[in-house]
Amino acid sequence: VQLQASGGGLVQAGGSLRLSCAASGRTFSRPVMAWFRQNPGKERDLVASVTWAAGTTYYADSVKGRFNISRDNAKNAVYLQMSSLTPEDTAVYYCAVGGFWSTNKNAYPYWGQGTLVTVSS
Repeated sequence: VQLQASGGGLVQAGGSLRLSCAASGRTFSRPVMAWFRQNPGKERDLVASVTWAAGTTYYADSVKGRFNISRDNAKNAVYLQMSSLTPEDTAVYYCAVGGFWSTNKNAYPYWGQGTLVTVSS
């Protein structure tokens, strides 16, 4: 499985960004797609996830109501629409694929390269 993340950038507080993650390879064997984020010296935390088949979603409390994760099965792609961004959302965002849902990054064996999101105040 190969993942290619894109869409990061610089945005002002209150603005929006849309991250994309294109997947290729045997994604059907890895039914959970997730977005994590990480700042230097901190843990990589789960932000949102979606299952390929049923579209079941999960959101961290810190992003509920502001972020929306979606998938396009035909394109093998997952998106993270981020709105009402705050400086606390600044991080490198990673997409990942796993065989089962977990908040633990170690449950996801495949990762994209990361895309930097910077929110200015």
